[in-house]
Amino acid sequence: MRGARSGSQTAHESGYRHHKPRPFAPIDFEPYEGGADPARVSEAAHLSARAFVQQGLANNDPEVTRRLIAVAEDEGIEVLAELWSEAPAHSLPGALWRLYAVRTATLNMPDVMAARFSAGAHRAEVERIVAGAAEPPSAEELKKMTSSILSGAFNGDFAHALERTAAYCRVLALGMAEHADAADAASSERGTNLTLRARSLDNTARDLETCARMWRQGSLD
Repeated sequence: MRGARSGSQTAHESGYRHHKPRPFAPIDFEPYEGGADPARVSEAAHLSARAFVQQGLANNDPEVTRRLIAVAEDEGIEVLAELWSEAPAHSLPGALWRLYAVRTATLNMPDVMAARFSAGAHRAEVERIVAGAAEPPSAEELKKMTSSILSGAFNGDFAHALERTAAYCRVLALGMAEHADAADAASSERGTNLTLRARSLDNTARDLETCARMWRQGSLD
């Protein structure tokens, strides 16, 4: 899920400036290499994640929040996303990384993502009714919701936001699986690749749902 998109629309939609957006996607989750102290990197990831989520909810250290939000505004949210990418999947920075990745993929490949969402929507609706899953957001709703979280302006139900993003991922995964079946006839390699990406998105959905449960239990950090 790689692509290119100008930063003007992203900045307008999200409320913060982007500098050279990086087209991350859930399929690309890989740790970054570097010489920084892992403990300090982890601490920075957790502190920044708390600041962004708590900015709109209840933050006890506004000065820390101010500095971290300033980093995002001056350098781009990508700088903090790199920190979050190294965090465990079932952690607050790990959850933000997945929100960021899904949002970025949606911004960078709107037509492709729309086609996949449409392909998976009918089947997802049937499964949602059976399983009682959260209502998946549209691409525009997803962008607004994740943008508010990643700009420190979110004041809604964070667990529900995670669950809705998970539902969005599941719809995309179902659509990619449909496209994989169709692609197999022309190229088994492409079909296999789409199947693997669909599984990756399904895993992302599970991680986000786990994070939502942990948030409600007060154990997501």
